[in-house]
Amino acid sequence: MMGKQVKNEASKMEYRTLSNGVEMPVLGYGMAQVQGSEAVQAVKDAIAAGYRAIDTAVIYDNEADIGQGIAESNVDRSDLFLTTKVWVQDMTYEGAKASVMRSLELLQTDYLDLVLLHHPIGDVWGAWRALEELYGAGKIRAIGVSNFSPALLAQFIALNDIAPMVNQIENHPFHQQVDKVAYFQEQGVLVEAWAPFAEGMHDVFHSPILTAIADNHGKSVGHVILRWLLQRGISTIPKSMKPARMRDNLNVFDFELTEPEMAAIATMNTGETLFGGSDDPDVAHVEKMLNWTVTH
Repeated sequence: MMGKQVKNEASKMEYRTLSNGVEMPVLGYGMAQVQGSEAVQAVKDAIAAGYRAIDTAVIYDNEADIGQGIAESNVDRSDLFLTTKVWVQDMTYEGAKASVMRSLELLQTDYLDLVLLHHPIGDVWGAWRALEELYGAGKIRAIGVSNFSPALLAQFIALNDIAPMVNQIENHPFHQQVDKVAYFQEQGVLVEAWAPFAEGMHDVFHSPILTAIADNHGKSVGHVILRWLLQRGISTIPKSMKPARMRDNLNVFDFELTEPEMAAIATMNTGETLFGGSDDPDVAHVEKMLNWTVTH
């Protein structure tokens, strides 16, 4: 498991310590695919529910909304952990530096807690140098990557001055990436899962395996999935637009899955991505990424 785990008794949130000593909540609130007034309200509801980590990205086109939501919430900036990601169209040294400075302005903050390179597309080496410099200047508390393969991550660790502290990857019961997760953790890189619920695909919330385990603990299938990730040393960023569900997703620190239950979930792994091979993209995938644009 990556880093030590610390429990904040006031909020019941647990934290993991990154390789540079920064503590990061194990559960954050994911802000993909929500914008405008809905995004503003979602941030306010998430903070009220107890979330202190907010995960966004340039391509989500909602950083200004998040900044507004935080400003309207009764929370100290020092209590929050803000993550954003550099998009592929900014994946150069100058582009990444400008992207981060723009994110700081839109999010109404003097620093970011974590900045990731969103995909291994473009001049990731130049972009990483920009993140290293901004990290050194105190504009970013931790830097990392997203959707990187073990091979590329190994090069980043060997050839850069600062190794990535986080790799955010697709991880859910149908795509568990067991060997990759083990490698990343061996290298001291925290693994963070996006799409922990597989966006509801394969009728995950009615899985007989997950439903039976949930019934064993008097919990929901969502609780079981989040607990399964946490027990594998993986942090994650669940999303819901419903305040009651937001609060409910945090109720995963009062039970543990047994080894047989963990083994049962392991049998659900198909070994196939549900969202595209970002860690080893083909031409079509790269072209799709490059065609996505931000309106600001």
